[in-house]
Amino acid sequence: MEILKFTGVCLITDDVISLMDFYKNLLQVEAVGDEVTARLGVEGSYHIDICSKQGMENLVPGSTSEIGHGGCTLEFEVDNVDEEYERLKSQNIKFIKLPSTYPWGRRSFWIQDLDGNIVNIFTNVNMGIA
Repeated sequence: MEILKFTGVCLITDDVISLMDFYKNLLQVEAVGDEVTARLGVEGSYHIDICSKQGMENLVPGSTSEIGHGGCTLEFEVDNVDEEYERLKSQNIKFIKLPSTYPWGRRSFWIQDLDGNIVNIFTNVNMGIA
């Protein structure tokens, strides 16, 4: 049986440049692209692609007829979620959940990208559970 290897995600949008700039700033990574497609490298061998809705339609007509925007959650782990919150709160970013600690050992906050996707930024914390 073939094992599928996850390599990345593609966000479909009406504004590739703005969404690319949002994630480039958020993740502090390089990005390459134009108004049709963009790619951001993230840690490891993963990537985030951003493609225009029209670009997807040009590849496969009808492929985006049933999709909307803002339908996923992306998660990013950081060493210190509170420091990351401080870095981002002075920027024009929509926070939808302030930093909170949960019993399962995660401290996180949520922001929303320009298309409404949720971005969960978190740190795993020691909750004294053996």
